[in-house]
Amino acid sequence: MSVEILTFGCRLNSYESEAIRARASEAELKNALIINTCAVTAEAVRQSRQAIRRARREQPQRNIIVTGCAAQIEPQTYAGMEEVDLVLGNSEKLVSQNFADFGVGKSERVRVDDILSVRETASQMVDCFEGPTRGVRAFLQVQNGCDHRCTFCVIPYARGNSRSVPMGAVIAEAKRLSASGIPELVLTGVDLTAYGADLPGMPTLGQLVRKLLAMAPQVRRLRLSSIDTIEADNELMRAIAEEERLMPHFHLSAQSGDDLILKRMKRRHTRADTISFCRSVRALRPNASFGADLIAGFPTETDAMFQRSIDLVDEAGLSSLHVFRFSPRSRTPAARMPQLDQKLIKERAAQLRAKGEEAAGRRRLSLIASEQTLLVERTGMGRSECFAPVVFKSDAAPATFVRCRITGMRDDVLAADVAA
Repeated sequence: MSVEILTFGCRLNSYESEAIRARASEAELKNALIINTCAVTAEAVRQSRQAIRRARREQPQRNIIVTGCAAQIEPQTYAGMEEVDLVLGNSEKLVSQNFADFGVGKSERVRVDDILSVRETASQMVDCFEGPTRGVRAFLQVQNGCDHRCTFCVIPYARGNSRSVPMGAVIAEAKRLSASGIPELVLTGVDLTAYGADLPGMPTLGQLVRKLLAMAPQVRRLRLSSIDTIEADNELMRAIAEEERLMPHFHLSAQSGDDLILKRMKRRHTRADTISFCRSVRALRPNASFGADLIAGFPTETDAMFQRSIDLVDEAGLSSLHVFRFSPRSRTPAARMPQLDQKLIKERAAQLRAKGEEAAGRRRLSLIASEQTLLVERTGMGRSECFAPVVFKSDAAPATFVRCRITGMRDDVLAADVAA
């Protein structure tokens, strides 16, 4: 049986899963399920453990290897599961020898070193990306780790300190991926806007974007996975204004709309910073759209504080939300703060999601009658520059572009007529 990879969590995990696939292939690993875990919430850990148990029931003869952020932080949790054959840390999962040794009688069952001792980020080159957008869109890791210590977050303990991929390696990888026919690249990292602070000369994310687009003209579209507005540098704002190939959809690490909660989270931005960034970008790119991460039910959050997060959606003009229910994680200061009732947290998360759906609906309606260029993801479906999904009648092939006019809605998705 071949190697199968089950990925939880962020886009960086998706990227690294393809690097894992390549390293496992180099090691000639067979008959294995590799589960690349996420640790951002306790629910993510629970889901990964559930998946492990299900996999053992359904595929009793297959070896199960667990890796990723949850495995890095809680190796003992997975080592204690009789279904698991090998646990690898976030650094170890990108070394082919760890898969080569597996199953030949000399491997350690748990291989997880201190991630905070890692100082370099090597470019993990991958040849393709699996899934529905294979050949259409690829993630390009440019940064890993985080130097900040938000009070709710365990990710620094899973990913280590911030490390950046040298600019030359990023551009070379972008050229290689584009030459293979992939028209859209997404720059990704744990703290993407921290890019370059650890490199000689301290280049910024904005400088990387501008240089990449200048030196890799074959890159048709470039996106940013998630950004921290307080770290958006002047060159990034120039790129937003001047680089048409930088797509005008930005996902913000907002987390809350209340300043006191942001302070207790140990975030570095304020509510006003989020609103100001969105206004500034819209002045530069009127067609820009914004998504955001928001946490519901952070410790000490009152009804009034929560309402400020609801209000932020309209005041900043957010049109897509990634809502997290607060989940206390061990080793974090927030876990020791006064906790809210889980029922209340669930209710607030539902309210935020409903607000997000309302905002997304308004955004879709605002695009009706507009002209859009779509990147075709599959027959009859593509994405606009602002990442809106659009359905249309055409036999245009994936990874090609079509010009269209948005005519209305079809099952809550934008519909369009393709230009002749």
